[in-house]
Amino acid sequence: MRTHQLVLHWIEGQLSEGKLAVGGRLPAERTLAEQLQVSRTSVREAIRILEAMGVVRAGVGSGPEAGTVVISDPTAALGSALRLHVATQHLPVSDIVQTRVLLESWAASHARPDSPELTGAAGLLEEMDADGMAVDDFLALDVRFHLALADAAGNAVVSAMMGSLRESITGYASRLTANLPDWDTTAARLRAEHHEILDAIQNDDGERAAKLVAAHIEGYYREAGVRHSP
Repeated sequence: MRTHQLVLHWIEGQLSEGKLAVGGRLPAERTLAEQLQVSRTSVREAIRILEAMGVVRAGVGSGPEAGTVVISDPTAALGSALRLHVATQHLPVSDIVQTRVLLESWAASHARPDSPELTGAAGLLEEMDADGMAVDDFLALDVRFHLALADAAGNAVVSAMMGSLRESITGYASRLTANLPDWDTTAARLRAEHHEILDAIQNDDGERAAKLVAAHIEGYYREAGVRHSP
């Protein structure tokens, strides 16, 4: 095991045993190096890895923001990894779309009608209904709308995975608009479908909401030329 992996293993153990928790701070770099009998370079390398994984945030200097603080942002790491693997074309966009359909259908069927996230989703739809909205602005609101629906299901893992999947294909969704015959027509259809999905969830009709979400996602990518096998 390389020395920075020893540091990672120790921190994982501290988290698993409850000796470290979100909001807690790691020992100072020198202290941790002496405690684990590794170099400070190994400690720094381990902390850089944990930062990239969204597990810690490292602050410099002195004061309340100094030191390495434990956080929890799994979406950042998963999203970055997926984007890179999609870029290598090892993970086809069509497969990611299909996975998104599976997750979002589940989330829509389990979303709580009284969830406060649905109020936020409704507000996003009001913004999306504005005339003359730029394509990228529309797609940015679309991302937030779908994430709000996923959050309404109350499953932290699904929310994190959804955020990662959406992040990994947001750029593709934007570029695919060039393949659409008429963006204004597509945008009008997407708006109407958004309202139908939200209405179904608010009416506690999870089965219908799941079917609407699947048709909504597949319809956009099919229109834009992305195919996937069911």
